[in-house]
Amino acid sequence: MTEPTPQDLQPGRRRRQGPIVLRGQEMEQPMADRALLEKKDRMGWNHWDPWRVLRIQSEFVDGFDALYGLPPAVSIFGSARTKPDNPMYQKGVELSRRLVEKGFAIITGGGPGIMEAGNKGAMEADGCSVGLGIELPHEQGLNDYITLGINFRYFFVRKTMFVKYSQGFITMPGGFGTLDELFEALTLIQTGKVTHFPMVMFGTEYWTPLIEWVRGTVLGGGYVSEGDLDLVTVTDDIDEAVEAMGEPGQFDTV
Repeated sequence: MTEPTPQDLQPGRRRRQGPIVLRGQEMEQPMADRALLEKKDRMGWNHWDPWRVLRIQSEFVDGFDALYGLPPAVSIFGSARTKPDNPMYQKGVELSRRLVEKGFAIITGGGPGIMEAGNKGAMEADGCSVGLGIELPHEQGLNDYITLGINFRYFFVRKTMFVKYSQGFITMPGGFGTLDELFEALTLIQTGKVTHFPMVMFGTEYWTPLIEWVRGTVLGGGYVSEGDLDLVTVTDDIDEAVEAMGEPGQFDTV
């Protein structure tokens, strides 16, 4: 393992592993997801991997316990890099506020950018503002607009919580993480793992080139069906996005 850098040893530098906070040399410990997936010690799998199951199980238990009583919710995804002066950030705040006024709770990844915008709108509307954080190499931390926050070690546990406790997704412009969440949700809908799950891709300028590629290349190659393209609503209109989510409790969650 590499030695911690002077920046890592600064008093404010830290990294979370679930409920655990690491600082200084303790930050050398690998992320839980990475440790689970690496196969350096093939001879030791029977000693280590079965025990990790208990840690994974505990994350599911903590998540289910914390979110069990959540009202019908909408998840908002988007870039952590979106700044508060970006018009898309402001639209995220307004979208979230409008959804809370309609009776929804708001779930985000708990970080900065669009996630913060979603939580901010929910809190300002006196709604339930949930942040599902994740262990990352550099501390991101939960934003200041969360009324219920949980930190996870494992991405797949966190993803389960998004799908299980959301009635629909609104996906705003973002990077690889946002695209991952978008296509995982679409796959679950397409394969019938969830019965009805409204999906909005908010921001036509950003999402239209992707939709055109899917229509021309993916559909054109026969890799999806024509009806699969009807699974999403692409819009710039806040009213349309809110309307697409239906009424609270209208659609069953997983």
